[in-house]
This record gives sequence, C-alpha cells and structure tokens, in this order.
Amino acid sequence: MIKTATRLSASLLLLSIACNEAFLQQPSPSSSRPSPSSSARFATSEENQRALLEARLALDKKAKEQQSITINGAGALSKDDPYSFVVGVLGDLHIDPRKMDDYEVGRSHFLSIFDDAKANVGDNNVALVSLGDLGESKNCEHNNDNPFELFAGTTKCHQMAAEYLSSFGVPYDVIGGNHDLEGIDEFETDAKNLRRFLKCHNKETPHFCRQIAEKTLLVGLCSTVFRDATYTSHEVIIDQEQIKWFEELVASKPAEEGWRIFVFSHAPPNGSGIRIIQENHVVNGCCWLNHSDEKSCRKFIELVREHRCIKGWFSGHFHLGQDYQDSITFPTIDPSEGPYPNRGSCVFAQTSVMRAGTSRDGRQQSRLLRGTKDGFEICTVDHQKGGKIRVDATITYRSQTNEVGVYAHEDEAYDHDNYFKVYQPQMNDHGYVCAEDEELCLLTPDPITVETVAWWRLSCGRVLGVVNGMMLEFDKSTLAPLGLVVSGDELLGRQVAIVDSGLQECMINFEDDGMDGADCADGSEEIHREQAVLVFDDDGVTIVQPNEDGSYWRKIVRNKIARMKEKRREKAAIDFAQAYLPVRSEDEAKEKICSTWGPYTTTSGVAKSTCVKGLTPKKEFDGVVYTR
Repeated sequence: MIKTATRLSASLLLLSIACNEAFLQQPSPSSSRPSPSSSARFATSEENQRALLEARLALDKKAKEQQSITINGAGALSKDDPYSFVVGVLGDLHIDPRKMDDYEVGRSHFLSIFDDAKANVGDNNVALVSLGDLGESKNCEHNNDNPFELFAGTTKCHQMAAEYLSSFGVPYDVIGGNHDLEGIDEFETDAKNLRRFLKCHNKETPHFCRQIAEKTLLVGLCSTVFRDATYTSHEVIIDQEQIKWFEELVASKPAEEGWRIFVFSHAPPNGSGIRIIQENHVVNGCCWLNHSDEKSCRKFIELVREHRCIKGWFSGHFHLGQDYQDSITFPTIDPSEGPYPNRGSCVFAQTSVMRAGTSRDGRQQSRLLRGTKDGFEICTVDHQKGGKIRVDATITYRSQTNEVGVYAHEDEAYDHDNYFKVYQPQMNDHGYVCAEDEELCLLTPDPITVETVAWWRLSCGRVLGVVNGMMLEFDKSTLAPLGLVVSGDELLGRQVAIVDSGLQECMINFEDDGMDGADCADGSEEIHREQAVLVFDDDGVTIVQPNEDGSYWRKIVRNKIARMKEKRREKAAIDFAQAYLPVRSEDEAKEKICSTWGPYTTTSGVAKSTCVKGLTPKKEFDGVVYTR
C-alpha cells in the first residue's frame, strides 16, 4: 500500500485487504475520521479498542509486504521494468498568443519532470498528451485582415499549438476538443478544418494509438464535428468511424492477456461520475461525449464495462481543478453485482488548465500518469506551486481484471460539497420518491424551492429529477445528468405530479383534426404504461411533453453557425424596426423584436396557427390570425 494509506480508517483498510475480487473505492481520511462524540463512545468499548489495534498491526504488516512491489512515487519506475512509463497530460490550453507566460512556466515544470522520467524509464517510455481546445475562442489580435476572427481552430492557432507541444522534449499526441474546428472564417467545412488540424500536428487520423510500454497503450478519441452539429457546436462528438475503430481495438487487447489501455478524450463519457457543471455543460447538452445521441452517448461506458483492459480515462473540458476528490472516480462495484454504477476496471480523471485566465476555480494544474507492472499513479502537477507533484490516487493491480484504488489525500477544494457540485441520483437514496408502478405520484408535499432534491423513474425507464430549482433528465443506466427539462422560472413555487395517461388517450376525439381514430399503442417494441409529467399550481397545469425520441431533456442550443445566422436576422429586424416603426433608439427597437421557432407548438393535427402561448399574442382581423 502507499504511505498515505495509513491515514485511512483501519476497518476500511482491512476491507480492502480482504476483498480480492472487487475494485473498492476508499473514502477520504476526513470522511472516515470519527466525530468527537463518536470517538468518546468508541473509547468506552474495550472490544472495539482491541479490534482497532489488531487492524493497525495487520495494516502495517500488509504495507511492509507490498511496499517493494507496488508503486510508491517515482522510486518504483525502472528501465528494468518494461511496463514502466510516464505520461504528462495537459488539459484545455486555450492558447492566447498575447498571454504566453503561464504556458512557458508550465512547460518548464514538465521539462524537469520529463528529464527525470527519461533517466528512470528510458526515452521511449515517456510522452505528452494534449486533451484539445488548443486556442482561445475569441479574437486575439492575430489577424490584421479580420479583426473579428476567432483564434481557435485557425491555421495560426494549430501551428502555434504544434510548436508549443513539440517543445517539451518528448513525443506528443493530441486530440481535438469542441473549439478546435472553430476556424469558421477560414474554413467553409468541418472536413477542411479537420484536415488542417491533422496536417499541423502530423496526424494521419483524428484518433491515435501509441504503445508506451509493454502491453500498455495510450489511445485518443477526437471530436470531428462543429459546423455540422445538430445541436450545440460545443458538444464533443466522436464520429462513428472512430467508435468502430475503438471498439475493435479494445476487443483485440483483452485484459486476460495482460493489456492495459489508457484513453484520452476532451469530454468524459457518460457514466464516469466526475464533477461537472450543471449551469453550463449539462443544461446545454455538451457535458458527455456524443451527449445528444442517446445510443452512442452510452456506448463508451458500455465498452468500459465490457473490456476491462481499459484502466484509465483522462478528460478536460470543464476547466475545473484537481483538488476535488471526485475529479477522480473509481469503479465502485464488481460487475457481477449489477450494472450501476459499474465502471468496469477504469479510473476516470478530470484534468485542469494551465493558464490562469481559463480556470473556473482558480486552479492551474496538469496531470501526471506513472505506471509499472504492478499498477499506476495519477498525480497533479501544480503550476501555482512551482510544478510540485502531488500523488492523487494509487491503483494496484490485483489481477488482470481487478484492481484496488486508494485516494492519496483529502479533498482540498474550498467549499467542495457545493462548488460546481451536481447532485446525481443514487439507487434508493433519500431523493427517490416515486416508484415505477404508482398510478399517481405527487413529487413533493410543498412547492418546489432551490433546496428541493427529488427524483423518480417513469414506467418507461426514463429518469427525471428536481435539483437546484430545475427539472433535469438523468441517464436511465448510469443516472448521469443529461439536460434541462423545465427551468427554474417555470418550476419554482409549483409542484410536480406523475399520472397515468394511457387510458385517457384512447378516449380522445380526433375528428376535428381530420383523423378517423388512433390506437393507444405507439408501435414501439417496449411495452409500458403511458404517463404524464405535470407541473402545477393553483393557477394551472403545464404538461411536460417528451421529445419525439422519448427523451425529455430539451435540446435548446443549436450549432453556432445556425445561431450566427439567426442573430444576423435579428439585427436585420432591428434595423427594419428603426427605419419603419415609431421607435426612438436601438434599445427600444430590440424590445419590439421577437422570434418564433418550430416545429411544434400544439397537439393539433391541423396547421391552424403558429402562435405560441405567452410569446406571440393573437390579433384577429377579417378572420385571419396574425402573430406578432
């Protein structure tokens, strides 16, 4: 065991020693340290005192037995061990050519780390990986001919990033993030932008695979869609060709033959369990890989569960530091015990940023991955502390398919329980309120507030919940948050009810809409009771209708190109209003402008009106309905 493991509670450490098959996640020392009152009660029990002493003795003995065969800092790395390797991992760089000081400092930290690493494991077993988002998504005064051009995704951006990443003295690999094809003024298509990205970084394919040590692979998956995104352009989308390649690769490198694979992607996969940002990435549908495509979004965690050769997965995207303990997550149960929250044999790690101006929480950190034949360490390189290396977690291989992971320090983040913390349902936790077979369920006895926490599973298996004054949808398998269903301005002060709706639908009269009738069944293979999600108060009831695919979370944000065109139309409307309407200023003109969107605004089967209740009040004139 690692030295810091002695700070964990003796009972939990004995559990980790005794359990040979499961991959156990140990709590931090602070969570296992008893309160003063519980300590007093504990001291009164002679039997418990004796048990604690025996546990400590057993721990010391076990630590001495394993000290020479497990990772313990850089000391275990050796050229004599063909499995030894060192990899530096850089999060979102967002290079701004006007602000290079932090990048130069960060590189100086890694130069000394890599020099030591090459001396310990050899030149061929040391590498650097960049997780993408290489350039700043704003104008950086880099193009005199176009003072409005964004720096991210341009040729100049990728050339500068390639020069920087090449200066660390070790081979580097890079994958694209959600900003790396943002050269929209320079390139007409994603395909052209991607070709320039590959050319600048001497890549043959968007993905990469590097053998860093004996039966040890570094594998990267690259986002390849920006302009062509169906929804937000900032969704990190791995195309189907890469997914097929990745699936075939992991299937060909079974854990039973000793293979270890470490994966790198800009955003994490659904089911990773690491800390995320509800107010940005969750509600906008760009939190997980392939977030808006339910099937491929869940594909990655399914591969992790199936192929236990996948030992680690590193991601960036959120610009959050590495001091939160849930910036690293372990698999929590043996796969034989069920699908949730099974993360296979994989440890997931969030990676911070190097430059101060890009950090959401003030941290400036990178990752360091060090491995041997017996396991690996995930470390922090702290660029605010002179490049100090801190071991965050140590993972020891128990067999080819099972490991034991230990957090190496307490959660060091300030106000870490609330800071960017997103509630995620747990099976049978205090927030679960409605069973799937209930015909009527009132979610809360009182109106919803920002403190309300509740979730429920519909009969179709979909999971909805209320947290932070919003209604969200959660993945029905991993229970990871997917997106916004009802915002706080519609939900706060109201209540939620779940009622059966199938019987009533059979009784609907469709004659007015020109239909002869309809069946209750929707023709789907999966048979379940139909239910209605209702948001209500004394003033009325709002029906939360699902999307066409059965999901509930609202894919509100469209891709950047579409939004730019819409903004230009709005600007044209404002100019028109100033010219032809009785307004005195641009601000007054803006107040007169509104937009409407399709495709659906009513349950009617006949296109009678485009009016949206609450947005476009009706005005009847000679039998014609106008919207304004």
